[in-house]
Amino acid sequence: MNRISDANKPIVIASVFVLVILLLGTGYTLATQGTMPLFQPKYLLQQLQTGAFLGICAAGMMMVILLGHIDLSIPWTLTAAAMMASTIGGPWAIPTALAVGLLVGLFNGLGVAYLRIPSMIFTLGVDTVLRGLMVAHTGGFSPKDEATPLMLYLAKGTLLGIPVAIFVWAAVSVVIAGILAKTGFGRSVYATGTREGAAYLSGIRTRRVIIGAFVTSSLCAAIAGVLLAGYSAKAYQGMGNAFLLPSIAAVVLGGTHILGGRGRYVGTLVGVILIVLLNSVLSIMQMPEAYRQIIYGAVIIGMLLVYGRNARITS
Repeated sequence: MNRISDANKPIVIASVFVLVILLLGTGYTLATQGTMPLFQPKYLLQQLQTGAFLGICAAGMMMVILLGHIDLSIPWTLTAAAMMASTIGGPWAIPTALAVGLLVGLFNGLGVAYLRIPSMIFTLGVDTVLRGLMVAHTGGFSPKDEATPLMLYLAKGTLLGIPVAIFVWAAVSVVIAGILAKTGFGRSVYATGTREGAAYLSGIRTRRVIIGAFVTSSLCAAIAGVLLAGYSAKAYQGMGNAFLLPSIAAVVLGGTHILGGRGRYVGTLVGVILIVLLNSVLSIMQMPEAYRQIIYGAVIIGMLLVYGRNARITS
């Protein structure tokens, strides 16, 4: 008897991959260094601290992917929010970053929901526009402004021995998971992603749902930008480029269907942890960048081959 449901199968598979990565990494470090850093709480907390940036981006990305859309404006939404926050400074720094995220999300949502432009094309265009605006704003260089003390604390401070960034990630996770599981908006996201036409005919205001999902994605990117700027002590050009593909991969590896309508947030969490640990192990092994990319891609393809060919649920 198959006791693992289709919804839980990707989460179980991703969890197995996490365990395999831990065992392989531990075996390598024991053989070469005589230590087990992957099981040291301090090292794990450090990895989760840096993984919080990816985790927050992936949380927002999941909302969009559940609709069958994609948000390619994440890199420069994150960068623009961080740059404007560090430029404004003071108590208005973080509200400014969130305002940037809100405006970008509204613009993306309106373009996709009302103009019916494919999200991949529209958000890629928005990303390019944001890049141009930030290059014009900074003259092509990193801004001279530094992160505020609050941004530094949120990114690098500790509370009860645990990095504050992890608490921020946890708070975002609770909000996203609560929205998806406990609210009418969350149910509307799943319904719209499964079959938008049927959801519209059933009375769901699908355009508002699409706008809300893109706003959530951009706000999460803005929060990640605030944390990353605090972690680096400043904003810099292209700081969000490294988070686009890993955030999409974390969502998909966690079991969210790339065509929408199916997925659980706990799967996205496991997907983020998998990617963070994989990068950590490859770094410990001092793997050349070319081989890192090959192994990284092979793991993703291997997992998708295991469960990625399931038929889409349409009824």
